[in-house]
Amino acid sequence: MSAAIEVSNLTKRYGAVTALNRISFQVERGEIMGFLGPNGAGKTTTLRILTGLIEPTEGLVRVEGMDVTNHPVEVRRRIGYLPENVSLYPELRVEEYLSYRAAIKGVPRSQRRPRLEEVVQRCALGDVRRRIIGRLSKGYRQRVGLADCLIGQPSILILDEPTVGLDPHQIRQTRELIKDVGRQTTVLLSTHILPEVEMICDRVAIIDHGAIVAVDSPENLRRAMTGTQVVHVELRGDSQAIEQAVAQVRSIPGVQAEIRIPLEEVFIRLTTKDTE
Repeated sequence: MSAAIEVSNLTKRYGAVTALNRISFQVERGEIMGFLGPNGAGKTTTLRILTGLIEPTEGLVRVEGMDVTNHPVEVRRRIGYLPENVSLYPELRVEEYLSYRAAIKGVPRSQRRPRLEEVVQRCALGDVRRRIIGRLSKGYRQRVGLADCLIGQPSILILDEPTVGLDPHQIRQTRELIKDVGRQTTVLLSTHILPEVEMICDRVAIIDHGAIVAVDSPENLRRAMTGTQVVHVELRGDSQAIEQAVAQVRSIPGVQAEIRIPLEEVFIRLTTKDTE
């Protein structure tokens, strides 16, 4: 069985500017994949190509085995896409909007009410379902956007910076919702926040200046980025007592001490090593 998303040698140029330079990665079915990189690295451009909103200059993108360029409509039916800036109809009430979106996405009339009730509950919108969207907080509008993505029962969810602009409480709620959704749906999550992918994602692809620089689990990437650290400490006191104290530091694996004593000053070089 093919991966949910396959990207091969994807390139996008805007005139003389290369936004994406032959990037390749894949998202397996049923996993939450992080797409990590600074602003301007090419994350949003990649997501727009995956969802068929713009065409690549070169390369191949397949969603559930289908070429996005050749089958854009079929691909969009399988994807729920939440852009960084969610576009909603502010004059509609939440349930009116979701009912309208269910119809647009081809949900059969007999299934629209059950689907609406399901996403309202899943996205914790029960308290605001009859409120006008334009009067909601950004956190609730983000949940409405997620409910919109889910109401068509997509097999893949693509989220572009879903927690930007939210307060800490809303961020926690949104992350929990994404993890819950990821139990049943393949998720590609774009973000520039490292702790976010560590808390949510199974694997991470790191993009910088339009190129993929690493793909691995969050744990392995953090281990690789942490590496070996050297700390220089200057102390005053009895050298033997200091050396014994340093040797007893168990919370820092692989500690080594190099002590010199000019003018009663003790210089200690601590080298910490990853023991795993």
